[in-house]
Amino acid sequence: MLFKKRIWFVLIVGLFLNSVASASTLLVMGDSLSAAHNMRPEAGWVSLLENQLSETHPGVSVVNASVSGETTQGGLARFEKLLAEHQPRWVILELGANDALRGYPLQQTTENLKTMIEKAHQSEAKVLLVGNQIPQNYGKRYTEMFFKLYKNIADEYQLAYVPFMLEGVALNKNLMQADGLHPNQDGQPIVLQNIYPHLKSLLAGDRD
Repeated sequence: MLFKKRIWFVLIVGLFLNSVASASTLLVMGDSLSAAHNMRPEAGWVSLLENQLSETHPGVSVVNASVSGETTQGGLARFEKLLAEHQPRWVILELGANDALRGYPLQQTTENLKTMIEKAHQSEAKVLLVGNQIPQNYGKRYTEMFFKLYKNIADEYQLAYVPFMLEGVALNKNLMQADGLHPNQDGQPIVLQNIYPHLKSLLAGDRD
C-alpha cells in the first residue's frame, strides 16, 4: 500500500513539473507606453494582451517589466537579470521613445537595442521589436532617423516588427491623454490591435 502511494506521489510530482516546464513566458520590456501610464494597470494594453492570451494561448505567461520613464540604457541595465529570472521564450521590446524625447544620440539607442536583442537571442528568446515615433517639433531629420532605426534593426536581425504601436491613436485626441504622448483607456485596445497580429505570428511559428 505504501509502495502504491509512493508511485502515485511520483506521478503527480512528475505531472506538475511537466506542466511547469511546458509553461512559456512572454517578457514585455517597455516604458510608460506599456506600463499603463496614468491609469489602472488592468486597462493597459499589456493586461489586455494577457487576457486575450489566456483564451487563445493558455500556456503563455506574461511578465510586464515595463517602467515609466525607462530608456534603452535603463532597460539594458535590468535586462540580463530579468532574462535569468524569467527565462522568457519571447520578448516584446518597446523602448527608445524616452531616449528620443531627451535628445539622446540615436547611435546609442541603436546599440542598446541591439545589445538587448543579442542577449535575448543568446538566451534563446525570440524578439518582437515595437517601433515608435516622436513629435515633429524635435526636427524632421532626427524624427525620421528615429523612426527608421527600428526597421533597420528589425531587418538586420530578421525580427518580427511593429512599425508604429500608436498607429490610428496618436493623432486622435479622443484616444490620447492630455499630455498628447500616452494613449488613454479607449486607445489601449487599438494599441493591442496594432501589436497582436505580429505577436500572434511569432507565437504560431514557435509551436513545438
